[in-house]
Amino acid sequence: MICEKCGIDSETIKCPNCNNEIIKLGPYCYKCGHKLDMETEEALDLSARILCSDGSCIGVINEQGFCKVCGKPYSSEE
Repeated sequence: MICEKCGIDSETIKCPNCNNEIIKLGPYCYKCGHKLDMETEEALDLSARILCSDGSCIGVINEQGFCKVCGKPYSSEE
């Protein structure tokens, strides 16, 4: 689903209460306020992330080996 505000394609979830297909933003449906079952969501493991090798960038390296923020390829020598 394309976000109406920023235009980014985002992961969606179907609210069990109002049956709307919504962007997965948090633990509550933003259409009806119902608490969503987020137990199936895998835990975010921050210890497994690889930080950008550019000392001035705050990004992390994606699966292809490039920084998600600046696009620089990862270099372990820096």
